[in-house]
Amino acid sequence: MGKIAIGSDHGGFELKQMLAEHLKKEGYEVVDFGCDSPASCDYPDIAHPLAKAVAAGECACGILVCGTGIGMCMAANKEPGIRAALCGDVYSAKLTREHNDANVLTLGARVVGPGLAEMIVDTFLATPFSGDERHMRRIGKIEQR
Repeated sequence: MGKIAIGSDHGGFELKQMLAEHLKKEGYEVVDFGCDSPASCDYPDIAHPLAKAVAAGECACGILVCGTGIGMCMAANKEPGIRAALCGDVYSAKLTREHNDANVLTLGARVVGPGLAEMIVDTFLATPFSGDERHMRRIGKIEQR
């Protein structure tokens, strides 16, 4: 997989930093979209540029972290071509890649701990889209609006 975009607001800053280091150790090229400190910031200011980079193909996929993961997911999904999924378990991370071809993963730093977050990210990145006709048809219907 190519470049991995990563970003967070203040609520996800520490987990984002940990995940970025983990990804670098695993050999991924990581593009950090911020934030750069635990100082309060607005999650859409991070989610929108990251989503645009993924949608444009500048990054293969994205990982966004905030307190719950909900706000980041909502903001990222506003960008055409983005299929962001909030995952709090490994099973959901696997199936959102296999069935939905999700290209942005969102996590809640106040919901999942660092160990589980790492397993979710690893599963998300390692799982390919199945390419099954039924899943392609459903994704097409999502994109239709």
